[in-house]
Amino acid sequence: MDLKIANKLALVSGSTKGIGHAIAVALAREGARVILNGRSQSSVDEALGRLRELVPNAQAEGFAGDVSDAAQVNELVKRFPSVDILVNNMGIFDPKPFEEIPDEEWLRFFNANVMSGVRLSRAYLPKMKANNWGRVVFISSESGIQIPVEMIHYGMTKSAQISLARGLAETCTGTGVTVNSVLPGPTSSEGVTEFVEKLSGGKSFHDFEEQFFTEARPSSILKRFITPEEIASMVAYVCSELSSATNGAALRADGGVIRAAF
Repeated sequence: MDLKIANKLALVSGSTKGIGHAIAVALAREGARVILNGRSQSSVDEALGRLRELVPNAQAEGFAGDVSDAAQVNELVKRFPSVDILVNNMGIFDPKPFEEIPDEEWLRFFNANVMSGVRLSRAYLPKMKANNWGRVVFISSESGIQIPVEMIHYGMTKSAQISLARGLAETCTGTGVTVNSVLPGPTSSEGVTEFVEKLSGGKSFHDFEEQFFTEARPSSILKRFITPEEIASMVAYVCSELSSATNGAALRADGGVIRAAF
């Protein structure tokens, strides 16, 4: 299927690994020009190398910088004044009991997971509207609907992203710009390895996975961790010309974890 985004410029924040990198690969395969982003130059260079191995004809650049920092977002926008596609993927998570989460952690999570997307969207949406075409996607989570007891602060930020995407979509009424959120379920990204180590109590990944979907996410229909590529397929479509009627939506790629019929 031709998604009709050849030569569109796409910025994927937090795209040196995991879901973000899989999204960048999927967009590059469709002929989009891709900007990879990570916190360090070494991680960006390594990710660009992996991307070009997977997509030999990829048109790809990189920006090393922390998009949770307003000053570094300004530097990014100076280098790339406009984009056609913005995927707000960068985010952090960490399981921690509610009573042990200090104010500073709540603010750090909100700044990283929510304000990074606020700043990037504020920078790029006006030109998308002026061009009468653009795609903004927030990578939220099923945790934004079913708040995980093991990391309530993370779930709060994912709920905020869903609200933010819907609100921004309303500002694009009557234009060719769409803003949506995608809600992955538990995914086998690199960060999940650290997550498993913290919660597994020494169990193997296979044993932890079975226990996790029996106890922590019993409503899962898939009963396994989703792959980053499975999430990327959904996101690539949402970024495409073909998705023009999908706007202001919270799209689930959650393996059936969410039971609500919305």
